[in-house]
Amino acid sequence: MSDCLFCRIVAGEIPAKIVRRSADAVAFSDINPQAPVHVLVIPTAHIAAVRAAGGPDGERLLARTLTFAAEVARELGLDGGGYRIVTNTGPDAGQSVDHLHFHLLGGRKLRWPPG
Repeated sequence: MSDCLFCRIVAGEIPAKIVRRSADAVAFSDINPQAPVHVLVIPTAHIAAVRAAGGPDGERLLARTLTFAAEVARELGLDGGGYRIVTNTGPDAGQSVDHLHFHLLGGRKLRWPPG
């Protein structure tokens, strides 16, 4: 989608600090980190949010993206202390870019509830 910020990052049109890339997903540093490690993990295919990931194709996309996020967490050394993977769906939840993305947060003790 040509007007989607994250699709443009996937396409290399907008620079980002890429942490890891695969055919199915991209992980890059958040420009406004909320933890010592704050990486956004997105599918390379445009999908607006979790609620749009229905059916077998959507389920496979979610599984591949979450597996990719766990691999990134391991590579960043977060397995020992733990990490949080979170997604926001819709404006009331804080979704600011309409492209499915997971926040991978770690590197410190995280509080609950988050906000």
